[in-house]
Amino acid sequence: MVATTEALTLKSETPRRKRRDLIPWMFVAPCMMVILLVTVFPTIYSLGLSLTKWEIGLQERPFIGLGNYIELFSTARFWRSLLITLLVVVVGVSIEFLLGFGLAQTLSGPMKGKRFIVAALLLPVMVMPVVVGYTWRLLWDAQYGPINQIIGWIIGQPFTYTWLAKTETALLAILVTEIWQWTPFMFLVFLSGLAVLDPEIFEAADIDGASGWTKLWYMTLPLMRPIIVVALLIRGLDALKFFDIIFTLTGGGPGNSTETLSFYIYQMGYQFFRLGYGAAASFVLLVFLAVFLTYLLKAFKAAVER
Repeated sequence: MVATTEALTLKSETPRRKRRDLIPWMFVAPCMMVILLVTVFPTIYSLGLSLTKWEIGLQERPFIGLGNYIELFSTARFWRSLLITLLVVVVGVSIEFLLGFGLAQTLSGPMKGKRFIVAALLLPVMVMPVVVGYTWRLLWDAQYGPINQIIGWIIGQPFTYTWLAKTETALLAILVTEIWQWTPFMFLVFLSGLAVLDPEIFEAADIDGASGWTKLWYMTLPLMRPIIVVALLIRGLDALKFFDIIFTLTGGGPGNSTETLSFYIYQMGYQFFRLGYGAAASFVLLVFLAVFLTYLLKAFKAAVER
């Protein structure tokens, strides 16, 4: 009789338990549907599109397999755009890291006017990248740009150098513009990280007679390692998708010598309407992002476990 009662109780609780287990999925379901509609489905569709030849002059979309990828990797323009992208990521983000960390280290202690200085340093990162690009395009202007005028005042004669008309100086202008806008982001992250470090550790080091360089190399950097990895992760992923400044500052010029991979994809897909080829290039960019993210996540895990 007792066994029968327990069996009936379990049988009555089973539907109730199932309904209770479904409640979390009911809350998650709308979000999952949105993710499927705006992320998963377009990604799968783009993958299928990258295996076809869809161009503006064709009435059909024939399946060509890996033809777009083969053409992509045999195109010198693609490799150049990839090289420019890596240049922005490696050189630009490295300089942003050094400047941001240096500024954060300088302003981490108490000083007069610190709030005003921090607020002023954060202004560039608050401006839209498109506005930054057009503003710096005026600054680099050969005839009316303030940069040429300041150099002219220094050397004592008119200076009308066309910065954006030559590849080397155009790349320099892009890097300077990018560094100017995103160094404040690094600075803010590192300043926040330095603010939460235990000051007693550094006080003990001062008592032991440790120099500033010793404290920086053996204490500050190891303690800041997880924060540094996160900052590099965020900026590195964003720099790999670098588009706004190129579009507004140089338009990929002179010629196509300053194209990044994102700008190259934009031109192939939306200017020349080679949608299959552009989709293949976008998947190559996705692979680079995945590899870069995996590497930095491993670095972050190693930094946290130390």
